[in-house]
Amino acid sequence: FEMIPAELEEWVKEAISKLHSLKLLRSLRPIQLTSANCDAFQSSLSPRREDLIFDGPRKWDRDSVQVNVSESTFQKWLHDSPSSGSISLNIRSTDSSDAKLRKLTNFSGNDYMALSSHPAVCRAAIEATQEHGMGPRGSALICGYTSYHRLLESSLAELKRKEECILCPTGFSANMAVMTAVGSIVSLLSGRKPAESEKVAVFSDSLNHASIIDGIRLAERQGNVVTFVYRHCDMSHLDALLSRCLMKKKMVITDSLFSMDGDFAPLSELVELRKKHHFLFVIDDAHATFVCGKNGGGAAEMFDCESEVDLCIGTLSKAAGCIGGFIACRYHLSVLQPTMTTIFNT
Repeated sequence: FEMIPAELEEWVKEAISKLHSLKLLRSLRPIQLTSANCDAFQSSLSPRREDLIFDGPRKWDRDSVQVNVSESTFQKWLHDSPSSGSISLNIRSTDSSDAKLRKLTNFSGNDYMALSSHPAVCRAAIEATQEHGMGPRGSALICGYTSYHRLLESSLAELKRKEECILCPTGFSANMAVMTAVGSIVSLLSGRKPAESEKVAVFSDSLNHASIIDGIRLAERQGNVVTFVYRHCDMSHLDALLSRCLMKKKMVITDSLFSMDGDFAPLSELVELRKKHHFLFVIDDAHATFVCGKNGGGAAEMFDCESEVDLCIGTLSKAAGCIGGFIACRYHLSVLQPTMTTIFNT
């Protein structure tokens, strides 16, 4: 529809007012790393063998959670006030004597192993940048997929005890990729818009991550899936939904470790339901990867059910201390993964 600038401005103001009342405005609460972080970063340039051995918390573990925030940011944070991004911050200042900065200990991050500031990780990042430069240089489909990407995929596949692994820009995009790829199989096989009975029945835990929910919604809009939401970790409810469903293609997806409440999905019970109902079993292992299991393989390793999980979605931005996402799966499932998020994303 056609809209003149004045009408557009009024529309934006009305939208902002509504978002403000719902406390949904973008909230910018920038933090500053302490000077100790800078010292730790500089020390990472000098390789030390003992850095590779964990025998207890080290200096960088403490440094990784020590942050400074401006007084205005602290007050907005304390009172849950929205921010429009107008905060003035001197990002060059690392002077700990600055009275305007509040010193805080961060307990809300996802850097579970403090690897984001580990000297070995920092050193590897520096060396890789010096040798190979920055940026993907293109999408994975064209020229952005390198031997290093392949090496990382192979390592993650081995960690997850799967035949194959596919890298994604983020864990969010990995979940989106899985849902759209599973849905696209239906259209591919039917060669037309699928009938209701031909669609994929997706069973999703009520507290699954937003990226799973968005992926499901997209697949629904494409007309490829029908969604059934079961009560959080309620296996009796899920069993009943599966038993009543007459659709042949079924998929169950769940977070393995729910970060908001800290509880695990009942993976052992889900495995038993998989044997009974023969569904595709998918877990989002974002918060358990590198943390749970003897080898850091995640929740499936901890519950000894790796072979029963068909697809394992994960992220590198939490315990790994970096950025990126991945999908670990059986080989024949990986062939079905060329989606928008994996082909065109740079």
